[in-house]
Amino acid sequence: MGFYENRAKRPFIGWVLLYRAVQQWYLRKRTQRILDKMSDEQLKDIGLTRNDYR
Repeated sequence: MGFYENRAKRPFIGWVLLYRAVQQWYLRKRTQRILDKMSDEQLKDIGLTRNDYR
């Protein structure tokens, strides 16, 4: 049995999943900050209320 047969197929998958989770969290917070700056009329124009994205 060779060395490469026992090696993990995707050794960095944990780091990739962590990076994606942090990235999604950042994008959600960024979107929320943008929506918070919008007026109620602007939110109504795009079909949202303040309660929809919180």
